[in-house]
Parts: sequence; C-alpha cells; structure tokens
Amino acid sequence: MKSDKKTPLIGIMTARKSNGAITGNGPLFIELQKKLISLNGMSFIFTIEGVEQDTIKGYSFSPNENRWIQKTFPYPDLVYNRIPFRKSEQDKRCKHFFSHLNEKRIPFFNPCFIDKYELFNLLKNHLSLQRYLPQTILVQTKNDFFLFLKKYKNVYLKPSQASKGKGIYRLRIMNSREIEMEGVKEKKTYTSFHHFWEDWHKELKDKNYIAQEEISSAKYNGARFDFRILAHAYKDDFNLTGIGIRSSHEQEITTHIPSGGRLLPYQLLQTTAHDQFIQTIVPQIGKALSEQFGFFGEFSIDAAVSESGKYYIFEVNSKPMSFDETEIEDKKIEQLCRLFVQLANYKK
Repeated sequence: MKSDKKTPLIGIMTARKSNGAITGNGPLFIELQKKLISLNGMSFIFTIEGVEQDTIKGYSFSPNENRWIQKTFPYPDLVYNRIPFRKSEQDKRCKHFFSHLNEKRIPFFNPCFIDKYELFNLLKNHLSLQRYLPQTILVQTKNDFFLFLKKYKNVYLKPSQASKGKGIYRLRIMNSREIEMEGVKEKKTYTSFHHFWEDWHKELKDKNYIAQEEISSAKYNGARFDFRILAHAYKDDFNLTGIGIRSSHEQEITTHIPSGGRLLPYQLLQTTAHDQFIQTIVPQIGKALSEQFGFFGEFSIDAAVSESGKYYIFEVNSKPMSFDETEIEDKKIEQLCRLFVQLANYKK
C-alpha cells in the first residue's frame, strides 16, 4: 500500500525510554509535520515496537487539535532515522527493519551513528580531506599511547561513540613526569604516566577512546572558537544549510553550549577563506559518508581554524542537535521537507 503521489508519507523513527515513554526531539517533529502539511504531505513518528509486517503503529501531530493522535499507517514513502540512542539503533529488530526497508526499496536516512575512529579512517583515505585531520589514534596499548602523548604533549581523549562533548578530557604532560587530566568539571594530576594508565586503562579500552592532538584554535576576545556546520543533501549533491560559531566560555575543554560554550554569529568572524574551506568540505564529506555507510540526508560538522590559519575537521554528526540560531533551524526544516518530498516522489 502506497500513499498518493501528491501526498508523500514520511515516517520519523525514534525510540522509547526504559520507562516506555517515546523520546526524541518533539519540537522538531512538530515543525516538520506543519511544514509537510503546507507541502501537501504528512508525517508520523514511530518506534520499532510499532512496526508490523505491512503496517506501522505511530503518532501524527494534528496542528488543528494541537496534539498527537495515534493511528495505524501503511509503510511510508521514506523513513527519517532520528533514533537518539546508539544502543536502540543497534537492536536486532532495528537492523532487521532497515533491511526490510531496503527490500521494499523505501529510502531512509541517516543510516547510523558515526564512530569517531571509523570517521577518521574514512576521511584520511580521501586526499582532499586528510589534510584537515588532527593526528588521531585509537587508545589500545600503554606504550603506543605514551609515545603519542610524548610526541604531542597535549592531547584530547574522546569516546569513539559519544556525542555532545560527553566524556571528553584534555591530557597534558606538565613536566618530565606529571600528567594533568582535565574534564569539563574536574581536574586531576598524576605523578606519572604509569599512575594515569593504571587508573584509566580499563575505561579507555572499554569505551574505545581515541586520542587526538590538541589544536591551538584561533581565538576571539581571548576565547577559542570553532565552527558548527549544518548540511543537507539536495538532488545529487550536498549543500550548506547554516554555520554557527561556538566559543569556549566557562571552561576550555569543549565549546558545546550545554557544557558552558557561548554562541556567536558567523557573520562576526566570517572571511573568504572560512567560506571556501566550508564550501569545499561539505559535498566531499557528504559523498564520503554516503559511499561508506549509506545515504546521509543531513549531517553536521565540528571544525576549526588554528591560530596559524590551518583548518581542521574534528567530528561529523549524523543526527545533528538543534541549532540555537533560529534562522538555521528554520532553514533546516525547509531543507529536510524539500528532501523528503524529493526522495518520496523519486521512489514512485
């Protein structure tokens, strides 16, 4: 059963919390529904628990009644993957459902969360992108990590499968022996690398931490800043949707807003060189991701420019957080719905 060509049906996939409540970005889902209705389309949200052989139980937002209404839907023309938890996405039922979508030739994006070390290995194999990568290793052995730290003196430790700045630490060799480890809310000094390793090796291995050379980012008013870049697929390419600036404020470890980062308008720091860098990497990253993992309809990039003027790509996020800039959020809704309609009609 297919929806009418003039009324594309979009399924937005999310997940349930341990208490059974549906989670996800409710305000985003509501705005998408409103925009789709204006484009003669319709959307509903659902979780894997609502998926059946030929139908899906889900919820559609009614702007007229200002509430979510539970219904049974046919399989949609497109599935927008907004599952917020890695564990949920890796569930066998979800993997089976994604395979089922492929069999039915129903397009879906984005296919998965991105592992930081997998991303590094992917981008370093692209000649045009590898020059933007900070030196990075997967923390596996004591000796290899010690040599990496000894070479770069200051490094960042990041869990391969975390996001929003969670679990990030900065490690520094303070003198010939002392190691300082600093997180968003804590700081600890170890008398030697051996003592640090004894305390942390299990955590570093269990969570697949990567170590990344620290980049001396350019500063504005004495605080380092970086770029948050939002991009969407359009036709056979990838276009820039918006750029935000995040500046460190309460601490220097991360510029993420929830961890005390500060928001600045891109126009404040915009240069031709910044524009060229961003316009260069967006389509190349989009194509690299889609070739490796499956179609990416949207993604965000964390990038920076160093004090010496060199550009770096730090992370790529497959399920971008909401941008605090309302104009970027508005454009995101526009771009997503345009993409939904394009893919849904192409499928037919």
